[in-house]
Amino acid sequence: MKNRRRRHHHQLLFTFLLFLSQETELLTAEAFTGTYGINYGRIADNIPSPDEVVTLLRAAKIRNVRIYDADHSVLEAFSGTGLQLVVGLPNGYLKDMSANASHAMSWVKENVQAFHPKTSICGIAVGNEVLGGDDYELWEALLGAVKNVYKAISKLGLADAVQITTSHSQAVFANSYPPSSCIFEKNAAQYMKPLLEFFSQIGSPFCLNAYPFLAYMYNPENIDINYALFEKTKGIYDMKTNLHYDNMLDAQIDAAYAALEDAGFKKMEVIVTETGWASRGDDNEAAATVSNARTYNYNLRKRLAKKKGTPLRPKMVVKAYIFAVFNENLKSGQTSERNFGLFKPDGSISYDIGFHGLKSSSADSSLLSMKAVQAQGLSKSSYILILTISAAASFLFLKQ
Repeated sequence: MKNRRRRHHHQLLFTFLLFLSQETELLTAEAFTGTYGINYGRIADNIPSPDEVVTLLRAAKIRNVRIYDADHSVLEAFSGTGLQLVVGLPNGYLKDMSANASHAMSWVKENVQAFHPKTSICGIAVGNEVLGGDDYELWEALLGAVKNVYKAISKLGLADAVQITTSHSQAVFANSYPPSSCIFEKNAAQYMKPLLEFFSQIGSPFCLNAYPFLAYMYNPENIDINYALFEKTKGIYDMKTNLHYDNMLDAQIDAAYAALEDAGFKKMEVIVTETGWASRGDDNEAAATVSNARTYNYNLRKRLAKKKGTPLRPKMVVKAYIFAVFNENLKSGQTSERNFGLFKPDGSISYDIGFHGLKSSSADSSLLSMKAVQAQGLSKSSYILILTISAAASFLFLKQ
């Protein structure tokens, strides 16, 4: 009898511990699920509504999405979709957020707590490419803003669900060739070190905006374009580490790992928060073609699907957010800046890498947007049912 009771107690304890572990997993946010994500930029006046974008992303099975602000129409459209969203605190807010903890709290309450958890906000990107930029007041404000935003989510009980990050351009590095020689640029290093120390304490990754496109454009005479495009090439050999690189993105990521190791942060993960290739450019941007953009993004998608690491960190699976969902016609700068989208403004594909646009075929165009569905008085559950029936009908048609 005692043995039965003991076994019963053990079973109850096991069940409780299993439940506890499951609850802990639910509370611990993964800001990046899988390996493939996308940046949803909206500097345009001709792109689909956020509801239609949700339809597009779900059809493409892209679960990880980054936006550059916390626009409420986007947050509402993403509610209940299961898409993992990283919102952005724009650079223009940093000085105020650094100086006023109460303002950081108000921003988090209005733009994160008010929508979480129905909208799966899993991260806040505090600023973008601040260090290495030309506004030194922002350099000084960045860490204070990061800390105040983190204090706010902690006080609101969101620290286990929402990850705090900031993204860096390659301007923070003194050099990156070969990868093992990379260190942080001297001026950026004095601000980078305390930032990395804080991120190390709270478990945040190092976020890198890495563009083989830009590197190739800067030095086309000495860089093999096949190396930048993941195509067959002899690659490069790093004599210090005895490692071979057959594509530039891996080399850029490992350069970041080398800089982190030099700064004393060997265990910190690197996540690529922007990478892509322009499909159109000015006369001096000869590499910005539809063919090259398709090749880069198609090969990148295949590379990420392998779920493998880099030569220097083979066990650290590479994760990347692609830039971007749409071509953005209101962006300033060269023509290439407005032509990084996988999709055209009308929702059709810019080029074929395996995704289907909103209007790229008769099957795609038959999908109702959420906006249209809501106008007809249907619920989201009814909308999902319609999509399911449509998919089943398409499958039966193809089998005939």
